[in-house]
Amino acid sequence: MAPRPAWKGYLKLSLVTCAIELTNVITHAEKVSFRILNRKTGNTVRRIYVDAETGKPLEEGDEIKGYEVSDGEFVHVEEDEIEAVEIESSHTMNLDGFVEKSSIEQIYLDTPYYVSPADEVSQEAFAVIRDAMAAKKMAGLARIVLYQRERPVAIEPLGKGMVLTTLRYDDTVRQPETVFDDIEATKTDDEMIDLAKHIIDQKKTKFDASRFDDRYEDALLELIRAKKAGKKAPKAKAPAKPSNVVNLFDALKKSLNAEGGGKAGKSSSKARPARAKAKATSHNRHGSRKSA
Repeated sequence: MAPRPAWKGYLKLSLVTCAIELTNVITHAEKVSFRILNRKTGNTVRRIYVDAETGKPLEEGDEIKGYEVSDGEFVHVEEDEIEAVEIESSHTMNLDGFVEKSSIEQIYLDTPYYVSPADEVSQEAFAVIRDAMAAKKMAGLARIVLYQRERPVAIEPLGKGMVLTTLRYDDTVRQPETVFDDIEATKTDDEMIDLAKHIIDQKKTKFDASRFDDRYEDALLELIRAKKAGKKAPKAKAPAKPSNVVNLFDALKKSLNAEGGGKAGKSSSKARPARAKAKATSHNRHGSRKSA
């Protein structure tokens, strides 16, 4: 069964227009999901709105959205009033600018959608726009009203179709300098950088998403199977704690040897000045890092 489109509308490049539809890239259909049950009866439960002051449940239709303008003071907004808020060209995406995809900072990329022609009549115009962007190696910038919100987007070719990525607004993104400014400037040792580069070379590979298993999802399924069979929940194995980093240069050499690049490590160590060997990294700064 084909996935249901998340949006239908038109893609426009100057006077060229084609009907398109967006399909969610991400699917949660196969993910483990839980229902809330009554522990005593085993029945499913439902949520109801309760008045925060009186404690009484609301009757159907009594709830209304409110925007707090001051402490305890709300402006009431009806659903039909929200739906009536329309933005110009809500069903048309105008490609009004083109950039190199690499110029869009990663922190602004949000949610991806597949873009495909909505009908046979639109296929030729769709292919022309797609192939032109592919030839120029450019991504198009546009705006779309999606789920009642206008969002900036970037559109780029992907195989026989295209992919659209919604972008975050600048005022919603915390800029890196607000976090990184507190990092002290550190003069790194060239030979240690060389060792780290050799390790990177040894670990060089090609990205393959199928290699990444959702271990948390697998653990949940294992738990469910055990519970269904009447067995005890499996105990998680405690991860091995990383060893303390006492000498960064030695740690890099050992890492390189472990990756099969011992020769590069030996040649670097011969020329290493004595002052660099004395450099150490304390356990408090690098040896203990809490996992998220």
